[in-house]
Amino acid sequence: MAGGKRTDVHPTIDLDNGMVAWDGPDDPANPRNFPLSQKRFLMFLVSSVTFISPFASSVFSPGVVYAEEEFHVTSKILGTLSVTGYLIGYVTGPLFFSPLSEMFGRRIVLSAANTFFVAFQIGCALAPTISALIVFRFLTGVGGSACLTTGGGVVADLFIAEQRGLAMTLYTTGILIGPVFGPLLGGFIAQRAGWHWVFWVLVIAGGVLSALVMVFNRETNHVVLMRWKTDRLRKELNRPELYSCYESSRTGDKAQRLSYKSALGKRLIMPFYLLVRSPIVFPVATYLATLYGCLYLLFTTVTDVFKNTYGWSTEISGLAYLGLGVGFIAGQIVFALASDRIISRLEQRNNEYEPEMRLSTTIFFALFVPVSFFWYGWSAQQKMHWIVPIIGLAPFGFGMVGIYNTLQTYVIDCYPRYAASATAAMVITRSLMGALLPLAEPRMYAALGYG
Repeated sequence: MAGGKRTDVHPTIDLDNGMVAWDGPDDPANPRNFPLSQKRFLMFLVSSVTFISPFASSVFSPGVVYAEEEFHVTSKILGTLSVTGYLIGYVTGPLFFSPLSEMFGRRIVLSAANTFFVAFQIGCALAPTISALIVFRFLTGVGGSACLTTGGGVVADLFIAEQRGLAMTLYTTGILIGPVFGPLLGGFIAQRAGWHWVFWVLVIAGGVLSALVMVFNRETNHVVLMRWKTDRLRKELNRPELYSCYESSRTGDKAQRLSYKSALGKRLIMPFYLLVRSPIVFPVATYLATLYGCLYLLFTTVTDVFKNTYGWSTEISGLAYLGLGVGFIAGQIVFALASDRIISRLEQRNNEYEPEMRLSTTIFFALFVPVSFFWYGWSAQQKMHWIVPIIGLAPFGFGMVGIYNTLQTYVIDCYPRYAASATAAMVITRSLMGALLPLAEPRMYAALGYG
């Protein structure tokens, strides 16, 4: 939907007509009615894994110079690919994980993907060549992409629209803060313990969190839960004609006639369908992709700027990312405090909720993004005091957080049932831009300078 009435209001069970649905608006089996403590715990689990995955995307960037020395790499592009190859995995993984999570459930897909993520981190730590390292980084990105897409679905499963702003703040904290803290810690690990230990740390942290998700996570996908309930009632009541309120009807509609294989095929193309056909997803995804590409373009400069211009060591240069981190945290706080309040006020004024009500805050946050490019770029080129370019990174972090949270929540509100696929469409485009744009960095900055 692009506005107007809600699409996430759920029907009530009607066994007389063969329809299986929730046992009223207060059904405790409905994830929307889970106790608040349980909702917070489930969001904490997903958010923890969602921190590790983006953290892994950038943690290796300070240590790539040591890997290049060990493998005798002379090509700057190969070194860059060993970092951005992870993001190419982000382009591939959502094509499968998002539709599969909508068909088979969030829990099993997230658990399987996390196992895949941890397994190939071991491959990265033991990689014998730079080419093998690039391939393993790509595969870890594939596994690490699941949390970025299924997490949006979990938010839609657990919370109504008026509560999603705060939930998205918790969920996206890892997505936005992870890439900042990655280089900060990666520099210390790579310089003091060696670049191999960057990946062993990811194996340990990712393994622990993946085990927690496997044990304590709970299924939240409404469609899957209703399918399980329908199957159970068919057996208990001996009524094979019962159907789920989400999937099919007795009248033999199109969904009922589709074969399982055909239904899976349609789900797998859903992210592309939304990206190409939706007038909402395409412009939102394009805008976020541009910002994400700029973020990773900034990442590629920070270590070089503070090592070559200010003479910092590899481990200390990672501290320069704190400027972005402060901006991210400030943006998260402002968004968390303001988003749901603004939505509630606009809903009361208009007597109904529309997803477009979220977009007003985007304008405010967008004003901060170009400030960083002038501030950081020219202060670095003019070799001003080191604190000036660090502070100059903060407005970008502040603005990007507000834009990302607002637009991500807006798309989830528009497509609550297909939240994972809609999120996947945005993950694919922004990851593609984040992976490819930094490849132009060496020649672009050499030719133009930072300012």
